[in-house]
Amino acid sequence: MTNKEKARERREKRMQEISLLRTIPYSDHNRWWSCENVAVVTGSNRGIGLEIARQLAGHGLTVVLTARNVDAGLEAVKSLRDQEQGLKIDFHQLDVTDTSSIREFGCWIKQTFGGLDILVNNAGVNYNLGSDNSVEFAETVISTNYLGTKNMIKAMIPLMRPSPHGARIVNVSSRLGRVNGRRNRLANVELRDQLSNPDLLTEELIDRTVSDFINQVKDGTWESGGWPQTFTDYSLSKLAVNAYTRLMAKELSRRGEEEKIYVNSFCPGWVKTAMTGYAGNMPPEDAADTGVWLSLVLPEEAVTGKFFAERREINF
Repeated sequence: MTNKEKARERREKRMQEISLLRTIPYSDHNRWWSCENVAVVTGSNRGIGLEIARQLAGHGLTVVLTARNVDAGLEAVKSLRDQEQGLKIDFHQLDVTDTSSIREFGCWIKQTFGGLDILVNNAGVNYNLGSDNSVEFAETVISTNYLGTKNMIKAMIPLMRPSPHGARIVNVSSRLGRVNGRRNRLANVELRDQLSNPDLLTEELIDRTVSDFINQVKDGTWESGGWPQTFTDYSLSKLAVNAYTRLMAKELSRRGEEEKIYVNSFCPGWVKTAMTGYAGNMPPEDAADTGVWLSLVLPEEAVTGKFFAERREINF
């Protein structure tokens, strides 16, 4: 058996394990949430986001599905309600690249529910498929995937309700954004070290890194800048998300026990969705599992500032 065949066999075995995990119900004895708990899932009118919303609602939470397009969002809510009776799902328009839209959404959340308990930052874009590596839409990719996630976190933290169980922030990311991955990593060793060191990691450093990339895209020098080689703009946006996850976990860890917020990121894998041209090897039902698990893990099991794939911690 070749190494490629062995790797495929391992992937298939792990996918079977994930499917099995999804069939194991969360014990009512250990359930800390109820329909009074509110989960917000951004960009959830299709793909992984829609599936995360469906599974969280299926576990009995009230879920707020969001989308930029109102018609697409309302249609998604209707499809979920048609699939399963009794789901508590609401919809509100949200464009994470628009600060006024985020502000309006926050006001609606506060007025309607008084706050939220879980935030899943799923909204994201990628304009490359296969071996493509265009940076034509790099600003949109960075603005949506990184800045949209960051701005949502900043806006929602004041609205996250105090609880002995802790609130949860889950960021959908990618292995392509690992700082120290063996492949597709930054060429600048000093920058990698700074982004990897919790004592050196700052919001300014993350912002400056993505800003340097955008500036090089504009002046046409990005190809010699030592950036990730595969899906460069998307990979860098997710590297920034992972770094910001660790940064926020450190800042939020200073909170008291009744105000804990656990923040983690996860890679859903290569999923059969529009973002991959439906060429992925994992169905959305399995891809959503780790995000749902991180949203619902028990307080005594809860971790923060970590990166996961298939319910397993992996390196940033």
